[in-house]
Amino acid sequence: VAPAAHSYGGLVFHDITNIRHAKKALAEGADGLILVCAGAGGHAGALSPFALVAEVREFFDGPVILSGSMATGGQILAAQAMGADLAYLGTRFIASAEANAQERQKEMIVDSTAEDIVYTNLFSGVKGNYLAKSVAAAGLDPANLPEADKSKMDFGSGGGSSRKVWRDIWSAGQSAGMVKDIRPTAEIVARLREEYDAAKARLAAWSAPYDAGEAPADAA
Repeated sequence: VAPAAHSYGGLVFHDITNIRHAKKALAEGADGLILVCAGAGGHAGALSPFALVAEVREFFDGPVILSGSMATGGQILAAQAMGADLAYLGTRFIASAEANAQERQKEMIVDSTAEDIVYTNLFSGVKGNYLAKSVAAAGLDPANLPEADKSKMDFGSGGGSSRKVWRDIWSAGQSAGMVKDIRPTAEIVARLREEYDAAKARLAAWSAPYDAGEAPADAA
């Protein structure tokens, strides 16, 4: 894939969930890495972003995009502070006016919290995060899902089950708890910018006394 993309000037950014995958992707010619950390929607890893970003930065100084449990501008700033170049937000934009998702999925995201996300390999054979309410609506108990038996799985689009992943059972990340409404994308981006700038201002105000060599009185 990488040589084909590079042949026309394209760049390859590879999803990874652990260090082994990261090194393999780079060896195969990936230009950048998308670190899919704990709490990300869809197929996701289980590692903390603090741990994974730091370890990746020990051997890779190229573009790093962080994914998982982010829905605010302050979290984008935090991702950069950890060492990522960019933040990858998915769940926040599913609940946008333009997203080609079912309205019920958008509403379900708005009505969910981080605790309403289940992490399971039942539906695809790979661990992923799904909306518990969609799992329950499909007739399954989200609190008691078995481990997947790949030889018997039939939740895919070509399987025999009447319940289909992505059509009936929907993915979302733990950031669902921070998604409070369905808005046009332009408004979401504008809000993210406002939150990002506000977070920078808070940090600047907090660090100013230290930068001047004067710790605030309440820091003792």
